[in-house]
Amino acid sequence: MQLEINVIDAFTDSVFKGNSAAVIITDNWLSAELMQSIAMENNLAETAFLVASHSEYLSSEDTAAYDIRWFSPLTEVDFCGHATLASAFVLFSKYPSLSSISLSAKAVGVLTIVQTATGKIQMDFPNTKPERIKDIPESLLAGLSIAPVEVYRNLQAYFVIYNAESDVLSVVLDNQSLKQLAPLNLVVTCLADCKIFDKYDFISRYFVLATASEDPVTGSIHTGLTPLWAERLGKNELMAYQASSRGGVLDCVVVGDRVLISGNAVQYMTGIISV
Repeated sequence: MQLEINVIDAFTDSVFKGNSAAVIITDNWLSAELMQSIAMENNLAETAFLVASHSEYLSSEDTAAYDIRWFSPLTEVDFCGHATLASAFVLFSKYPSLSSISLSAKAVGVLTIVQTATGKIQMDFPNTKPERIKDIPESLLAGLSIAPVEVYRNLQAYFVIYNAESDVLSVVLDNQSLKQLAPLNLVVTCLADCKIFDKYDFISRYFVLATASEDPVTGSIHTGLTPLWAERLGKNELMAYQASSRGGVLDCVVVGDRVLISGNAVQYMTGIISV
């Protein structure tokens, strides 16, 4: 069996930046075992698999509906923002007449995706605003070279607030201590203070504790970061920068219980895999 595969750099307008994801669209679902094996072979943060939600879909229509599943090299995941952006980029590229895409996933429901007037792809995600915690786990405090100013938490991660960009950029993690926080991950963040990242409202870095790795750009964590900083700044439209070595830019808007996240994407590779 041969399958088309596209590798997309998401939340960037330049190749070798942002976060890479593979996208594979099939007529019917592959087995979970095969999808996991492909994701492991790809060895990217995520591989997205899509199947059209109804067989009568035609590419000439202006809307499309797909079911989506995301796999890391280790396991299937509930939600992945950058692979959603990559998937929408592939569909909009294949079918230029499309004005909107609906992607359905078990854990997060239906995600509506459109292209904005600027050409960015805008995704409608659930609002996952974190709550402040006062009883900070000892393993979190021990695992950070710089003490947090405040700590928040949602179902995805601990949110460590710092006062300065230099803290976010220079913090060193003790993975031995922090892995005790699993299955939650860790994001460190601060307001952009105009010294380095003067175009943005806030910056962040995101760490996957189970693998002791830093994620280049993470759409899902911005469904928590955006409402957190929106409340502090008193505005609902923010521009964010994820300050990994690859870097990524996200336009974010809070709309009630939803967060709209927009970004660019670029094609890195298209090819055929044989399984």
